[in-house]
Amino acid sequence: MAEISAGLVKELRELTGLGMMECKKALAEAGGDLKKAEELLRIKSGAKASKAAGRIAAEGVIGAWLSPDAKVGALVELNCETDFVAKNEDFLAFARELAEAVGKTDPADVAALAGFEERRRALIQKIGENISIRRFARLEAKGRLALYLHGTRIGVLVDLEGPEDLGKDLAMHVAAFKPKYAARTDVPAEEIARERDIAAARAKESGKPPEIVAKMVEGAVNKAVNEMTLMGQPFVKDDKQTVEKVLAAKKAKLHAYRLLVVGEGIEKKTGDFAAEVMATAGAAR
Repeated sequence: MAEISAGLVKELRELTGLGMMECKKALAEAGGDLKKAEELLRIKSGAKASKAAGRIAAEGVIGAWLSPDAKVGALVELNCETDFVAKNEDFLAFARELAEAVGKTDPADVAALAGFEERRRALIQKIGENISIRRFARLEAKGRLALYLHGTRIGVLVDLEGPEDLGKDLAMHVAAFKPKYAARTDVPAEEIARERDIAAARAKESGKPPEIVAKMVEGAVNKAVNEMTLMGQPFVKDDKQTVEKVLAAKKAKLHAYRLLVVGEGIEKKTGDFAAEVMATAGAAR
C-alpha cells in the first residue's frame, strides 16, 4: 500500500475542498494517485449531491458584492436545508464568492458560473446537506449603488442619483417593507383590476349610495397600490412622507432596486420531524 503523505492529503483537500479523512481514504483507495483520488471524490460527491437534491433547501444566505466604485453590484441566494449550515464559514464564503463572480462576469444564468457547480457538489459532500444556487440579481448603476444586508437573509441594492446616505436609507426601507414594484406605472393592469374587483365587492356590502361606493373603491385601490409600490410607501425614517416625496425634497432620482429574501416562494415541508419521530417510535415497539 502506497504511503499517503500529509502533503498529498493537503493538496487533495485544496483541490476538492473536502475533509482530511475523506481525502486520505480516497488517496489510499487510489494507491496514492492524486488524479485518481480526485476523480473518486468527484464521483462520490456527485452521488451524494444527487441523493441530497430531492431534499428541500429553504434556509440559506444572501451573498453580496459591490464594486469599489459602487457602479456594479450583485446579490446571490444560496440555499441549504438548515439554519445551522447557513452559519458555516465555508458556506458563507461560497456565497460571497458567487456574488463576486456574478458581479464581475454578468452570467446569463446560474449554470453559466464556470467552476462553481463542481465546488457546490464538493461542498455538499463536505457538509452533508443539499445546497443550491437558487438565483441572483445584478445591477449596473446609472447613479451610485447602495448595498444593505439585513443579517444574512435579506439583501438589497439601490441605484440612486442623490445623497449617499439617502441611498442607504432607501435600501434599508426596501428590506423592511419589501415593495413588489417601484412605482404605480410598474404595477400590471390585471393586478390593479383584481384589487378593484376586491374593493368593489367589499364596498357593495356597505349598502351606501353608488357615488359613495365608487369613491370607496378608488380609495381602496389607491391604498393597495401605494402599499405595494416603493414610491407610494411611507418612508421608513419619516412615515408622514412617502418615498416619492422624500426623493423630490432631496432632488434625488431612483433608477432601480433589487431585493432578494432567503427562501421567498419556497414551499417548506411541515411535520417531517414529527413523522420521523413517530416512525422511529413505531420501529422501537
